[in-house]
Amino acid sequence: MFLRRPTAREAGTLPQWRLMWRQFRRHRLAMVGAAILIPVYFVAIFAEFFAPMSSSTANTQMTYAPPQVLRISAEHGLHVYGYTSERDPRTYAQTYTEDPSQVIEVGLFVHGDPYKLLGLIPSDIHLIGPVRHGDPFYLLGTDQNGRDLLSRLIHGARVSLSIGLVGVAASFLLGMLIGGVSGYFGGGVDNVVQRVIEFLMAIPTLPLWMALSAALPTDWGPLTRYFAITVLLSLIGWTGLARDVRGRFLALREEDFVTAARLDGVGRLSIIFRHMIPSFASHIIASLSLAIPGMILGETSLSFLGLGLQAPAVSWGVLLEGAQNVRVVANAPWLLAPGVAVVVVVVAMNFFGDGLRDAADPYGAASGGRRRKPFRRNRVGRQ
Repeated sequence: MFLRRPTAREAGTLPQWRLMWRQFRRHRLAMVGAAILIPVYFVAIFAEFFAPMSSSTANTQMTYAPPQVLRISAEHGLHVYGYTSERDPRTYAQTYTEDPSQVIEVGLFVHGDPYKLLGLIPSDIHLIGPVRHGDPFYLLGTDQNGRDLLSRLIHGARVSLSIGLVGVAASFLLGMLIGGVSGYFGGGVDNVVQRVIEFLMAIPTLPLWMALSAALPTDWGPLTRYFAITVLLSLIGWTGLARDVRGRFLALREEDFVTAARLDGVGRLSIIFRHMIPSFASHIIASLSLAIPGMILGETSLSFLGLGLQAPAVSWGVLLEGAQNVRVVANAPWLLAPGVAVVVVVVAMNFFGDGLRDAADPYGAASGGRRRKPFRRNRVGRQ
């Protein structure tokens, strides 16, 4: 009689992606990081819809207005209180107090500033905002020009988060190409490439970014400057990935499957891209996820110092540029909200990347770094 053939789980032959997902779920901090990053990136993609208003909408009568508290009641529903402002005759400082007599009703999916979703679909629907368009609605307060900080924070997330992805993608291409050539050929090519990498890594990163950013023409537009900053970040960020790839290639080029492909007449590029790179693709993904926070911090630092993106572009670094004055921050501490966003996203990305790194080697992570052989049952035959 025939017996049932064991399933893949019973035979210990789960697919690689199933093993990675199972190991990733065990990393609680990585799951926390994923729970933070997925909504943040989703909001950044559809920033125009989630932001209460446009990033350029300003009310000069509401400069440095404090955050409003969102309230709910049976009479007014969702609402906030308006402001009563007065100016100190001696210091000319404007102070704001909540005025319960001014009830500003707040709604969901309300009409507001017009925009084009993803640059294609015209609309004026916003997730949340005042029912009557034009009423003051500042959940995170306003900046020195009376612009809503929450809206600018959401719009800035798209630039700051995307520049990390684009910069890492460019660094990935450079690191894979240069590191792969160095590791595969070895010898004199490897020595030259490694000396160049060591020279670039010996230069302090931030001063080098500042020097290259200062050399950019000042008359470039926001889009051109965005791509220029991305290129600058990627030109410096490929060295770590190149070294990692080079080490992998040195270990794999003497493996049996590489030797068999070489004896079979397979070309060098085909061996690299079709045989060697797929064998450690999971480790590359983990390395890339850990490189994105560095790109975000690089853009934020350059923009904060006035050498990166500049107005009218909106990024977290540009928003933090308005919080350089200690006196301003003491009177309007909500201007540090972009800094809090940077810290939260960078920490979440580090958690997420650490989980991917462990998941890339599910057997080694489960056995404390010692690669564990999967358990296999004896093949069930005919009885």
